Amino acid sequence: MPKPKKRGSNHQRGAGGQPRNVQPFSDEDASIETMSHCSGFSDPASFTEDGPEVDEEATQEDLEYKLKGFIDLTLDKSAKTRQAALESLKSAFSSKILYEFIMERRMTLTDSIERCIKKGKSDEQCAAAGLACLLCVQMGSGIESEEIFKTLGPLLKKIVCDGTASIQARQACATCLGICCFIVTDDITELYSTMECLENIFTKAYQRDRDTNGVSSTHNTVLHISALLAWTLLLTICPMNEVKKKIEMHLHKLPSLLSCDDLNMRIAAGETLALLFELARETDADFFYEDMELLTEKLRALATDGNKHRAKVDKRKQRSVFRDVLRAVEERDFPTEMVKFGPERMYIDCWVKKQTYDTFKEILGSGMQYHLQSNDFLRNVFELGPPVMLDAATLKTMKISRFERHLYNSAAFKARTKARSKCRDKRADVGEFF
Repeated sequence: MPKPKKRGSNHQRGAGGQPRNVQPFSDEDASIETMSHCSGFSDPASFTEDGPEVDEEATQEDLEYKLKGFIDLTLDKSAKTRQAALESLKSAFSSKILYEFIMERRMTLTDSIERCIKKGKSDEQCAAAGLACLLCVQMGSGIESEEIFKTLGPLLKKIVCDGTASIQARQACATCLGICCFIVTDDITELYSTMECLENIFTKAYQRDRDTNGVSSTHNTVLHISALLAWTLLLTICPMNEVKKKIEMHLHKLPSLLSCDDLNMRIAAGETLALLFELARETDADFFYEDMELLTEKLRALATDGNKHRAKVDKRKQRSVFRDVLRAVEERDFPTEMVKFGPERMYIDCWVKKQTYDTFKEILGSGMQYHLQSNDFLRNVFELGPPVMLDAATLKTMKISRFERHLYNSAAFKARTKARSKCRDKRADVGEFF
């Protein structure tokens, strides 16, 4: 990798002194080992087979210099340049742990995010809100993150409640508000205030059928979904007495959302119902729901939906989700899922854990596994303990060679093709498959 250019050069300006965009954060940058606060830990994917040794200090300096350029470009006059810089920072923050780098620049980053949310248009506001989420994920729960939330929290609430703002910006700010509050808030008053703000948004969906002024139109559905999911995330960290109040307030209203035309709203409502039943039964072993028969009928209809007017993919997804929701409501059962990351395994065995995992998976994307391995905050959330420290030699022995991987994939492909061909052959004897 080429050495970083000198700081004093004018390589960021093109002809005529006009500002030029820095190259976006790339997959090559993502492969650089940047574990600044967890020395000794390395990602198995970062090792190349029989490749030259990498100067980690030089590559770290090169990456940090590039990120500094992106931070500077968040102040650019061009909205496209600012948005590109925000997206590049998001890509870097989701794929690597940059705790020390961010710690030194957290106020600068916070000011840039605040400015972009205040003055930017819809796409820029969405990118800035997404970066705010990742900033808090990187910093974890501490005084520094609390300061960030104190600065951005009121602005996020203002955008969420602003009917003149774009739906996309309000949606992104609702998600950001929920995640940041989940990470940093020790103040119970602030937690309740944030939940109330989100409640004021998604409860409008309850009145959709009777609404005549367009407040709860289909156009707003994406906002209602984001507000509902963010509220549900915060409910998982509420004291039990507050949980009871929220269950009494919403459990008999949420089933109305199961009839929504939007698939994602139906799924969000169904998973929230499953989570509420789980929490209700934790607080009261003898919990009884009066309209259980009517609710299970609705859930069973969604779990076996064969409506020809819906896309096959949507029907498949809906049936899969609502089979699990129905089991949770009727049988108090949850289908345990296993998540693999590096040499470790995590079991998702309840709706609370699933809701939390899905939320962070949504904002971290492909970087979720990396953060589960090395992000202290996420490991605390999922009770994984301190990061597993592995030396380079151990990681190399764990990684299979490219040739072995090719042989395995080739064999699996042949077996899969053979099995599918056999099933598709109409002349095959049907009896042999039973």
